[in-house]
Amino acid sequence: MSIEVAELRKGALSLVTGLLLAAATTLAFVAPAQAQGIVEGKQYARIKPVAVESGKKIEVIEFFSYGCPHCGEFEPTVQEWLKSAPADVSFRRIPVNFQPRWVNLAKAYYTLEAMGEDQKLSPELFSAIHSKGLALWDTDKFFDWAATKGLDRKKVEDLFNSFTISGKVNRATQLAQVYNIQEVPTVIVDGKFITSPGRAGSHAATPGVINELVAKARAERPKS
Repeated sequence: MSIEVAELRKGALSLVTGLLLAAATTLAFVAPAQAQGIVEGKQYARIKPVAVESGKKIEVIEFFSYGCPHCGEFEPTVQEWLKSAPADVSFRRIPVNFQPRWVNLAKAYYTLEAMGEDQKLSPELFSAIHSKGLALWDTDKFFDWAATKGLDRKKVEDLFNSFTISGKVNRATQLAQVYNIQEVPTVIVDGKFITSPGRAGSHAATPGVINELVAKARAERPKS
């Protein structure tokens, strides 16, 4: 083997070794960053604590509206997350009233909730508004729609117009103000963390962020 060929091979070997070392160094920096998980100020923020209503369970609230197309897009993700939500989590929804027509949609939500039909019919109500173009903020159209889903139209109408439902809508408005909700969907975890699909990066990424915040909230709760 000539001296020139030997030197060329030696140089090539050194180059390959150098590239491998550089790649290993890059991975060494990337891996810890990935292992850090969610970052405060990016995927979530810590807010002024608000007393939860879930007792020993960790409260997860979704602020939403049936009138919000982004909430409709997020709904399948919420439904899927609920199937495997941690056992020590208490989930509830709070409708917001950013627009006048959303007030009736909030009443529609609490009516379905009172009848135990909210989780089953929420995806269909979203679809009726955003895919089929039904104006379900119109009370008669909502009552008619509910009847097509097998609900007693008169009972739906009576509940919808009751003081109980109006009181819940007023309370929801107060809570949205307490939490300073500026957009929907927004998720609050244990009264102290706020996140959203926008913060998480996508609808699909949001359940993972929620679960990490649940774990963080669990670790911060006083040991009983």
